Amino acid sequence: MIKVGIAGGAGYTGGELIRILINHPNVEIAFVHSVSNAGNPVAHVHRDLIGETDLTFAGKLSDDIDVLFLCMGHGKSIKFLEENPVPGRVRIVDLSQDFRLARPGNDFVYGLPEINRKQICEATRIANPGCFATGIQLAILPLAHAGLLKDDVHVNAITGSTGAGQAPTSTTHFSWRNNNISVYKTFTHQHLQEINQSVKQLQPGFSKDILFIPMRGDFPRGILTTAYSRINIGLDEAYNLYRDFYRGHPFTIVTEQNPDLKLAVNTNKCIVYLEKHGDVLLAVSALDNLLKGASGQAVQNMNLMFGLDERAGLNLKPVAF
Repeated sequence: MIKVGIAGGAGYTGGELIRILINHPNVEIAFVHSVSNAGNPVAHVHRDLIGETDLTFAGKLSDDIDVLFLCMGHGKSIKFLEENPVPGRVRIVDLSQDFRLARPGNDFVYGLPEINRKQICEATRIANPGCFATGIQLAILPLAHAGLLKDDVHVNAITGSTGAGQAPTSTTHFSWRNNNISVYKTFTHQHLQEINQSVKQLQPGFSKDILFIPMRGDFPRGILTTAYSRINIGLDEAYNLYRDFYRGHPFTIVTEQNPDLKLAVNTNKCIVYLEKHGDVLLAVSALDNLLKGASGQAVQNMNLMFGLDERAGLNLKPVAF
């Protein structure tokens, strides 16, 4: 059994990790760390786990684990690892943005299995991708791989309120978010850096802009992305390109049916759909920001690191109604 530790386990991503891992056939959760909740039952914070687990939050860390998940706010993982050195034998999956960008001294592998599976299988440290970044990349990376991104890429993506974390803010509490929609961080969202990094990994000569408008939706979970650009191939060729690129990647589903967001919510799927209008190719992707966009993909990466079936523990089903 793989012994797992979770640091920062009181937030949404920590709760989703626990929900997945308590049912994972190859995993034993050794501890869930939370300073503010030490000694409290996990199910008192993550109330969806009532009757599912008797775990309590730990106030101290243990080295008696095989892998550590870091479920902390951005900027906090670096500080945590500086203050809590992790033995080299313990693998790490970080869900923050702290290690996603390549730089000298950064030995974390960017954990998007659809482009880095081999490196992930050999890695000891993984930087889990961002939620918007996952949806946008899976919508456009087959085009980059084929060298077809010759023009600006226009992206709109709408996310649920859980993407902002568990602590209420002026833009996430119910009375503001309900029956509302708004734009934020236009053309400047932090996930653009990792998206551009992956595009240039596959198409080094890419020099155009990815023009991204993020939007806040009035629903809790999921991200629906539309990305379009002038692409000089027909729709049938585009579908063949996408199917070839994602062949063997079980969680990215290419479909000719325009997807509703809820088909992906509560699953580790990213559903991708294409349309062609004149010389413009439109790609639509739908995923759950807390699963394929965070904790589900983190478990997917853990499975690959330990040589398990990539799908282990991730047989999650959407809620139809």
